[in-house]
Amino acid sequence: SLLFPQNGSATLEEKEDDGSPVSISSNMDVHLGHQRIDMDHSIEVDSANPSAYSIKTKVISPSMPFRSAQIRLVSGHHEVYEPCDDSFALVDALLADRANLLEHQPMFCMEVGCGSGYVITSLAIMLGQENAGIHYFATDTNPHAARVTCETLEAHGVHAEVISDNIASAMEKRLEGLVDVMVVNPPYVPTPEDEVGCDGIASAWAGGENGRTVIDKILPVADKLLSEKGWLYMVTLAANNPSQICRSMRENGYASRIIVQRSTEEESLHVIKFWRDSDGHVGGKESTTSTTVIESLFSQLHRLSFWKNGSNN
Repeated sequence: SLLFPQNGSATLEEKEDDGSPVSISSNMDVHLGHQRIDMDHSIEVDSANPSAYSIKTKVISPSMPFRSAQIRLVSGHHEVYEPCDDSFALVDALLADRANLLEHQPMFCMEVGCGSGYVITSLAIMLGQENAGIHYFATDTNPHAARVTCETLEAHGVHAEVISDNIASAMEKRLEGLVDVMVVNPPYVPTPEDEVGCDGIASAWAGGENGRTVIDKILPVADKLLSEKGWLYMVTLAANNPSQICRSMRENGYASRIIVQRSTEEESLHVIKFWRDSDGHVGGKESTTSTTVIESLFSQLHRLSFWKNGSNN
């Protein structure tokens, strides 16, 4: 027997008993994440051998727009970092904060270390329909990544200015104090210092001692580029000592909040949102978590990870 969802339909067409196939077709709605998709299905059964059948599925058309970049449209290159768990965590954080981002009404958005272009494209898509006139910028030290990002943007019908640059040095004077939203998935993996800034795909993850070498270079640049209402979303690894990053940013007048946390047996990722807090302004209409509380949380997570690893030895 075949079961179809209540919001779908099915038709059965039987043919002569001469070995020709029996054809069954259906139409149904499928919800995939934030996306509702209409799908056509056809099943052909060989009447001479009923156990032999084939199923064909075709997506007709989406009934609502995507809220992030489509992986199938993301370009690639063997020397460019592909979207992975950290990329997805960062986009999920932006989606989780989307209502605040829409109310924020940014004029200038920027990604430092754009890689494949998945994140900056996703940001533009989730903001694009409700906020016209936003300017998007993306930088990457890897020229292959800059080209791949351009291809990903073009495939999604999104425009951004993409530059192959060391962090954002070429844009510091031009965009100083103007960036309302900055997203960063930095090279955070602890590596020998001589691997930092190397050519090719390794530049996407080689973070030096404690994975902090590139992060510590990005933060002052972010401080210079962010507007008075600027928000920074950054991916960090537990090994980067994110509580110390929050303390350092606090000393420069920034509050912080964990938007997304992802833990695996190999690593613990956090996406942290920073915003200027000199006048007590909260980054969006949500209750803020103080830096002290965040530091306590990171400390507990570190102890839990240490205990878990120790118990496995």
